[in-house]
Amino acid sequence: MDQSPDGDRTTRRYLGDRGLIVLIALLSAFVPLSTDLYLPALPGMGDFFGVSATLTNLTLILFFLFFSLGLLFWGPLSDRYGRRPVLLVGLTLYIAASAGCAVSWDIWCLIAFRILQAVGGSAAAAVAMAMVKDVFDGRRRESVLAIVQSMVVISPAVAPVLGAFMLPYTSWRGLFVTLALIGVVSFVGGILLEETIPSRSTGTMAQSARRLGVVLKNPGFTSLLVVFSLVSTASLAFVSASSYIYQDGFSLSERWYSFYFALNAVGLIAGPVLYLWLSRHASRRSIVGAGFVVMIGAGVLVCLFGNFGPLAFALALFPASLMGSAVRPAGAFLMLDQQREDTGSAATLINCSSLVFGSAGMVLVFLFGNSLVFGLGAINVAAGVACLLGWTAIGRRGLVKF
Repeated sequence: MDQSPDGDRTTRRYLGDRGLIVLIALLSAFVPLSTDLYLPALPGMGDFFGVSATLTNLTLILFFLFFSLGLLFWGPLSDRYGRRPVLLVGLTLYIAASAGCAVSWDIWCLIAFRILQAVGGSAAAAVAMAMVKDVFDGRRRESVLAIVQSMVVISPAVAPVLGAFMLPYTSWRGLFVTLALIGVVSFVGGILLEETIPSRSTGTMAQSARRLGVVLKNPGFTSLLVVFSLVSTASLAFVSASSYIYQDGFSLSERWYSFYFALNAVGLIAGPVLYLWLSRHASRRSIVGAGFVVMIGAGVLVCLFGNFGPLAFALALFPASLMGSAVRPAGAFLMLDQQREDTGSAATLINCSSLVFGSAGMVLVFLFGNSLVFGLGAINVAAGVACLLGWTAIGRRGLVKF
């Protein structure tokens, strides 16, 4: 495939570089869009179906679980058959399942369609990061990853606010119709997309799936995978517990909840931009290490002051949101840089591991019962300490060239 002097592969007649980056960002945002848009409606959905918060929360937890499992299927498949056909098949399933969620008649029906929605949406996430590796090289790739991350985390800021403003005019069913329409827009982008994979694997599907094991045998990749996946434990614990902390714990309305949620999401948006600025003045190794230290400090602040009120909680958590997001471009770049081949499998494992660890956080935070604020702070401290220790060990053992 032809390459331009700056390392970008130039075969994108219909979308262009900007259009491709926007499409990749939208595909990468399928997880936050599919969860955060209806977060303000979670307590009300439990009342509508007459079920407990634990059962309602299964629509979140099982979504993340099956999204993770779907990644393991679609990633190797995209290495074998190409990014575009996998994307179009997955989006078709996502659109149909989103429509099914909108017409669900009981909680178990909704859970079933959420599982199908997760499997379909995971195809989008599986190919998105792989396409960045397919098309961009070197410093340009790291910059694109940061840009995509910035665009992706806009969705956690916008989605709850949009959901809260929609709820007075529609029910939670209308939110799932909106997700179906987002899937349609992505599908149109997928039709315009030209295949990005430079070369396809020639083995059987079983052999392609076994490439996941080959990638995991790379000690540099696997050690980074564990460290950066732990960050998701804290971030998704917040996503899972936020509506209950703000609406039940602090007695806020759905609209005020969305505003406070958006305040923390500002940190997610600014994180990758902050990383790009810091990377001009400091090494990647020191930036990431400092990010983990900040996570620990923010967790302590949440434990000590988070129960003082919604503003105190949001401000205490803000540094963790900011630096947890800031380390992601560096982590994604380093992990992809460990693999010259099997890009789809590597991207799959990055996304899957992040969601598995994140799902664990979503469960762990509710083990604290009514002390969700303290639990969230404790998870940030524990994740920050584990990440910092792992990052230090990787550097000392020379597993990765920073």
